[in-house]
Amino acid sequence: MTTAASFEVRPITATLGAEVSGVDLSDVDAATLEALNKAWLECKVLVLRDQHITREQHIAFGRLFGELEIHPFATGTLGDSGHEEIVQITSTPERLVAANTWHSDVTWREVPSMGSILRGVVIPQVGGDTCFADTAAAYDRLSDDWKARVDDKFAVHDFMRTFGRGVPAEKLDEMRSAYPPARHPVIRTHPETGARGIYTNRQFTSHVGGVDADESEEILRRLERAIMDPSVQCRIRWEVDTFVMWDNRAVQHYATDDYWPETRTVERVTVVGDRPY
Repeated sequence: MTTAASFEVRPITATLGAEVSGVDLSDVDAATLEALNKAWLECKVLVLRDQHITREQHIAFGRLFGELEIHPFATGTLGDSGHEEIVQITSTPERLVAANTWHSDVTWREVPSMGSILRGVVIPQVGGDTCFADTAAAYDRLSDDWKARVDDKFAVHDFMRTFGRGVPAEKLDEMRSAYPPARHPVIRTHPETGARGIYTNRQFTSHVGGVDADESEEILRRLERAIMDPSVQCRIRWEVDTFVMWDNRAVQHYATDDYWPETRTVERVTVVGDRPY
Protein backbone atom coordinates (compact mmCIF):
# COMPACT_ATOMS: atom_id res chain seq x y z
CA MET A 1 0.00 0.00 0.00
CA THR A 2 1.15 3.51 -0.73
CA THR A 3 1.35 5.39 2.55
CA ALA A 4 1.22 9.11 3.23
CA ALA A 5 4.78 9.15 4.58
CA SER A 6 6.24 7.81 1.34
CA PHE A 7 5.29 10.43 -1.23
CA GLU A 8 6.99 13.69 -2.06
CA VAL A 9 5.44 16.98 -3.21
CA ARG A 10 7.72 19.32 -5.17
CA PRO A 11 6.31 22.78 -6.02
CA ILE A 12 6.37 23.86 -9.66
CA THR A 13 6.02 27.60 -8.94
CA ALA A 14 5.60 29.68 -5.83
CA THR A 15 2.00 30.31 -6.87
CA LEU A 16 0.59 26.91 -7.78
CA GLY A 17 1.29 23.40 -9.01
CA ALA A 18 3.36 20.50 -7.69
CA GLU A 19 4.93 17.29 -8.96
CA VAL A 20 4.04 14.33 -6.74
CA SER A 21 6.18 11.19 -6.60
CA GLY A 22 5.83 7.99 -4.62
CA VAL A 23 2.07 7.49 -5.14
CA ASP A 24 0.54 4.52 -6.97
CA LEU A 25 -2.91 5.62 -8.13
CA SER A 26 -4.08 2.02 -8.31
CA ASP A 27 -3.51 1.46 -4.58
CA VAL A 28 -4.20 4.45 -2.33
CA ASP A 29 -4.92 3.94 1.36
CA ALA A 30 -6.92 6.27 3.60
CA ALA A 31 -3.90 8.09 5.03
CA THR A 32 -2.46 8.73 1.56
CA LEU A 33 -5.83 9.93 0.29
CA GLU A 34 -6.08 12.41 3.14
CA ALA A 35 -2.56 13.72 2.55
CA LEU A 36 -3.07 13.83 -1.22
CA ASN A 37 -6.29 15.81 -0.82
CA LYS A 38 -4.49 18.25 1.49
CA ALA A 39 -1.75 18.72 -1.10
CA TRP A 40 -4.40 19.22 -3.79
CA LEU A 41 -6.07 21.99 -1.79
CA GLU A 42 -2.75 23.69 -1.10
CA CYS A 43 -1.15 23.35 -4.55
CA LYS A 44 -4.35 23.33 -6.67
CA VAL A 45 -2.66 21.38 -9.50
CA LEU A 46 -0.93 18.03 -8.93
CA VAL A 47 1.15 16.13 -11.50
CA LEU A 48 1.69 12.37 -11.07
CA ARG A 49 3.84 10.67 -13.69
CA ASP A 50 4.32 7.05 -14.81
CA GLN A 51 0.92 5.87 -13.61
CA HIS A 52 0.38 2.73 -15.70
CA ILE A 53 -3.19 2.02 -14.65
CA THR A 54 -6.35 0.87 -16.41
CA ARG A 55 -9.37 2.97 -17.24
CA GLU A 56 -11.26 1.19 -14.48
CA GLN A 57 -8.57 2.23 -12.02
CA HIS A 58 -8.66 5.80 -13.34
CA ILE A 59 -12.40 5.89 -12.62
CA ALA A 60 -11.93 4.27 -9.20
CA PHE A 61 -9.26 6.83 -8.25
CA GLY A 62 -11.54 9.69 -9.23
CA ARG A 63 -14.36 8.25 -7.11
CA LEU A 64 -12.15 8.49 -4.03
CA PHE A 65 -12.86 12.25 -4.15
CA GLY A 66 -16.59 12.06 -4.84
CA GLU A 67 -19.24 11.24 -7.40
CA LEU A 68 -18.12 11.40 -11.03
CA GLU A 69 -20.14 13.32 -13.58
CA ILE A 70 -21.37 12.00 -16.91
CA HIS A 71 -20.74 14.71 -19.48
CA PRO A 72 -23.91 15.13 -21.59
CA PHE A 73 -22.08 16.52 -24.62
CA ALA A 74 -18.88 14.46 -24.68
CA THR A 75 -19.77 10.88 -23.69
CA GLY A 76 -19.93 9.22 -27.10
CA THR A 77 -16.30 8.23 -27.42
CA LEU A 78 -16.09 5.79 -24.50
CA GLY A 79 -19.69 5.25 -23.40
CA ASP A 80 -20.05 2.15 -25.55
CA SER A 81 -17.05 0.57 -23.82
CA GLY A 82 -18.58 0.93 -20.36
CA HIS A 83 -16.42 3.89 -19.36
CA GLU A 84 -19.00 6.64 -19.62
CA GLU A 85 -17.38 8.61 -16.79
CA ILE A 86 -14.34 9.20 -19.03
CA VAL A 87 -14.27 12.07 -21.51
CA GLN A 88 -11.77 11.34 -24.28
CA ILE A 89 -10.37 14.34 -26.19
CA THR A 90 -8.50 13.50 -29.39
CA SER A 91 -6.84 15.83 -31.87
CA THR A 92 -5.72 14.41 -35.24
CA PRO A 93 -4.09 15.74 -38.42
CA GLU A 94 -7.60 15.94 -39.88
CA ARG A 95 -9.18 17.76 -36.92
CA LEU A 96 -7.35 19.91 -34.40
CA VAL A 97 -9.09 19.78 -31.02
CA ALA A 98 -7.84 21.82 -28.07
CA ALA A 99 -9.55 23.72 -25.26
CA ASN A 100 -7.45 26.75 -26.10
CA THR A 101 -9.33 29.35 -24.11
CA TRP A 102 -8.99 30.01 -20.38
CA HIS A 103 -11.81 28.25 -18.54
CA SER A 104 -12.90 26.07 -15.65
CA ASP A 105 -14.70 22.85 -16.58
CA VAL A 106 -18.52 22.71 -16.90
CA THR A 107 -19.27 26.06 -15.27
CA TRP A 108 -22.53 25.96 -17.27
CA ARG A 109 -23.87 23.42 -14.77
CA GLU A 110 -25.98 24.61 -11.84
CA VAL A 111 -23.60 22.54 -9.71
CA PRO A 112 -20.20 22.64 -11.49
CA SER A 113 -17.33 20.27 -10.91
CA MET A 114 -15.00 20.09 -7.94
CA GLY A 115 -12.01 18.86 -9.88
CA SER A 116 -10.75 17.06 -12.98
CA ILE A 117 -8.22 14.24 -13.32
CA LEU A 118 -6.69 14.04 -16.80
CA ARG A 119 -4.43 11.35 -18.26
CA GLY A 120 -1.98 11.63 -21.15
CA VAL A 121 -2.68 8.77 -23.62
CA VAL A 122 -1.12 9.84 -26.94
CA ILE A 123 1.28 12.75 -26.53
CA PRO A 124 3.00 14.65 -29.38
CA GLN A 125 6.78 14.88 -29.42
CA VAL A 126 6.57 18.64 -28.93
CA GLY A 127 3.79 20.97 -27.83
CA GLY A 128 0.42 20.16 -26.33
CA ASP A 129 1.17 21.53 -22.86
CA THR A 130 -1.59 22.59 -20.48
CA CYS A 131 -1.33 25.91 -18.65
CA PHE A 132 -3.06 26.64 -15.34
CA ALA A 133 -3.89 29.93 -13.62
CA ASP A 134 -4.58 30.50 -9.93
CA THR A 135 -7.91 32.36 -9.85
CA ALA A 136 -7.44 33.58 -6.27
CA ALA A 137 -3.98 34.99 -7.02
CA ALA A 138 -5.43 36.68 -10.12
CA TYR A 139 -8.21 38.21 -8.01
CA ASP A 140 -5.76 39.35 -5.32
CA ARG A 141 -3.79 41.31 -7.95
CA LEU A 142 -6.83 43.35 -8.97
CA SER A 143 -6.97 46.94 -7.73
CA ASP A 144 -9.25 47.71 -4.80
CA ASP A 145 -11.52 49.64 -7.18
CA TRP A 146 -11.92 46.62 -9.46
CA LYS A 147 -12.50 44.30 -6.52
CA ALA A 148 -15.27 46.56 -5.27
CA ARG A 149 -16.72 46.66 -8.77
CA VAL A 150 -16.99 42.88 -9.21
CA ASP A 151 -17.34 41.49 -5.69
CA ASP A 152 -21.14 41.41 -5.65
CA LYS A 153 -21.73 40.66 -9.33
CA PHE A 154 -23.21 37.49 -10.82
CA ALA A 155 -22.66 36.09 -14.31
CA VAL A 156 -24.58 33.73 -16.56
CA HIS A 157 -22.92 30.56 -17.90
CA ASP A 158 -24.36 28.71 -20.90
CA PHE A 159 -23.36 25.44 -22.60
CA MET A 160 -24.53 26.87 -25.95
CA ARG A 161 -21.38 28.98 -26.27
CA THR A 162 -19.23 25.88 -26.73
CA PHE A 163 -21.46 22.85 -27.23
CA GLY A 164 -24.57 24.37 -28.80
CA ARG A 165 -23.49 23.81 -32.41
CA GLY A 166 -23.01 20.10 -31.75
CA VAL A 167 -26.54 19.51 -30.45
CA PRO A 168 -29.01 18.26 -33.11
CA ALA A 169 -31.85 20.71 -33.68
CA GLU A 170 -34.45 18.15 -32.60
CA LYS A 171 -32.72 17.72 -29.21
CA LEU A 172 -31.93 21.34 -28.49
CA ASP A 173 -35.10 22.09 -26.50
CA GLU A 174 -34.57 18.94 -24.43
CA MET A 175 -30.97 19.88 -23.61
CA ARG A 176 -31.95 23.47 -22.90
CA SER A 177 -34.53 22.22 -20.42
CA ALA A 178 -32.06 19.85 -18.77
CA TYR A 179 -29.21 22.38 -18.63
CA PRO A 180 -30.61 25.92 -18.45
CA PRO A 181 -28.22 28.86 -18.19
CA ALA A 182 -26.62 28.92 -14.74
CA ARG A 183 -26.12 32.00 -12.57
CA HIS A 184 -22.86 32.02 -10.58
CA PRO A 185 -20.95 34.69 -8.64
CA VAL A 186 -18.28 36.50 -10.64
CA ILE A 187 -15.96 35.99 -7.65
CA ARG A 188 -16.62 32.65 -5.96
CA THR A 189 -15.56 31.50 -2.50
CA HIS A 190 -13.73 28.18 -2.23
CA PRO A 191 -15.85 26.02 0.11
CA GLU A 192 -12.85 24.38 1.81
CA THR A 193 -10.11 27.04 1.86
CA GLY A 194 -12.25 30.18 1.94
CA ALA A 195 -10.14 31.77 -0.81
CA ARG A 196 -11.97 34.04 -3.26
CA GLY A 197 -11.22 33.71 -6.96
CA ILE A 198 -12.37 34.77 -10.42
CA TYR A 199 -15.14 32.55 -11.79
CA THR A 200 -15.86 33.89 -15.27
CA ASN A 201 -14.46 32.54 -18.52
CA ARG A 202 -14.78 33.10 -22.25
CA GLN A 203 -15.74 29.53 -23.03
CA PHE A 204 -18.98 29.41 -21.02
CA THR A 205 -19.80 32.85 -19.53
CA SER A 206 -22.33 34.68 -21.71
CA HIS A 207 -22.62 37.92 -19.74
CA VAL A 208 -22.46 39.65 -16.36
CA GLY A 209 -25.90 40.28 -14.90
CA GLY A 210 -27.24 43.64 -13.76
CA VAL A 211 -25.12 45.76 -16.13
CA ASP A 212 -25.40 46.74 -19.79
CA ALA A 213 -23.66 44.84 -22.58
CA ASP A 214 -20.69 47.23 -22.78
CA GLU A 215 -19.96 47.06 -19.06
CA SER A 216 -20.38 43.28 -19.08
CA GLU A 217 -17.80 43.01 -21.84
CA GLU A 218 -15.44 45.36 -20.01
CA ILE A 219 -15.65 43.26 -16.84
CA LEU A 220 -15.13 39.96 -18.65
CA ARG A 221 -12.13 41.34 -20.53
CA ARG A 222 -10.51 42.73 -17.37
CA LEU A 223 -10.95 39.46 -15.48
CA GLU A 224 -9.66 37.47 -18.45
CA ARG A 225 -6.51 39.63 -18.53
CA ALA A 226 -6.01 38.93 -14.82
CA ILE A 227 -6.14 35.18 -15.49
CA MET A 228 -3.69 35.58 -18.40
CA ASP A 229 -0.97 37.06 -16.16
CA PRO A 230 2.02 34.63 -16.30
CA SER A 231 2.80 35.45 -12.67
CA VAL A 232 -0.25 33.46 -11.53
CA GLN A 233 0.32 30.50 -13.85
CA CYS A 234 2.17 27.22 -14.19
CA ARG A 235 2.69 25.09 -17.32
CA ILE A 236 2.62 21.29 -17.48
CA ARG A 237 4.51 19.23 -20.04
CA TRP A 238 2.72 15.96 -20.74
CA GLU A 239 4.08 12.43 -21.05
CA VAL A 240 2.20 9.20 -21.68
CA ASP A 241 0.58 8.04 -18.41
CA THR A 242 1.10 11.39 -16.75
CA PHE A 243 -1.95 12.31 -14.66
CA VAL A 244 -2.78 15.92 -13.84
CA MET A 245 -5.47 16.68 -11.29
CA TRP A 246 -6.70 20.23 -10.77
CA ASP A 247 -9.20 21.99 -8.53
CA ASN A 248 -11.84 23.57 -10.78
CA ARG A 249 -12.92 25.80 -7.89
CA ALA A 250 -9.47 27.36 -7.69
CA VAL A 251 -7.87 27.33 -11.15
CA GLN A 252 -8.57 27.83 -14.82
CA HIS A 253 -6.71 26.02 -17.59
CA TYR A 254 -5.72 26.44 -21.23
CA ALA A 255 -4.67 23.61 -23.56
CA THR A 256 -2.11 24.79 -26.11
CA ASP A 257 -2.70 23.87 -29.76
CA ASP A 258 0.93 24.04 -30.91
CA TYR A 259 1.41 20.41 -32.00
CA TRP A 260 -0.56 20.05 -35.27
CA PRO A 261 -0.39 17.86 -37.36
CA GLU A 262 0.57 15.37 -34.63
CA THR A 263 -2.05 13.38 -32.74
CA ARG A 264 -2.87 14.11 -29.10
CA THR A 265 -5.29 12.08 -26.94
CA VAL A 266 -6.12 12.70 -23.28
CA GLU A 267 -8.78 11.16 -21.04
CA ARG A 268 -10.52 12.86 -18.15
CA VAL A 269 -12.77 12.06 -15.23
CA THR A 270 -14.48 14.92 -13.43
CA VAL A 271 -15.61 15.00 -9.81
CA VAL A 272 -18.99 16.58 -9.06
CA GLY A 273 -18.71 19.67 -6.91
CA ASP A 274 -20.99 22.13 -5.15
CA ARG A 275 -23.06 25.18 -5.97
CA PRO A 276 -20.76 28.25 -6.12
CA TYR A 277 -21.30 31.08 -3.66
